[in-house]
Amino acid sequence: VQLQASGGGLVQAGGSLRLSCAASARTVGSYHMAWFRQAPGKEREFVAVITWNFNTYYADSVKGRFTISRDNGKKTVYLQMDSLKPEDTAVYYCAVILALNTVVGPGDVRYWGQGTLVTVSS
Repeated sequence: VQLQASGGGLVQAGGSLRLSCAASARTVGSYHMAWFRQAPGKEREFVAVITWNFNTYYADSVKGRFTISRDNGKKTVYLQMDSLKPEDTAVYYCAVILALNTVVGPGDVRYWGQGTLVTVSS
């Protein structure tokens, strides 16, 4: 499975961005799709996941500000990011997770996409 992320950029604090991740697999509708991020000097962390049946789960740090969604017909997953903060600055990665655990981490990822940089200025 190949994943192509896009939509990153520079935005002021309080602004919005929408990330997209296009998948190559015809069976992407059966996968759990997730977003992770990695800030400079920090470990990669979970941001959000949407299950194959459209349940969504978020990291506490983004809950209420970010929304994950998917369009299986377009084989694309989205991350709508609102009320952005400087601490949201990171490279954002989309990912495929085959088996969803109670606590989602990088070790659960089966396929990674390339990252897209989000920079939030204060």
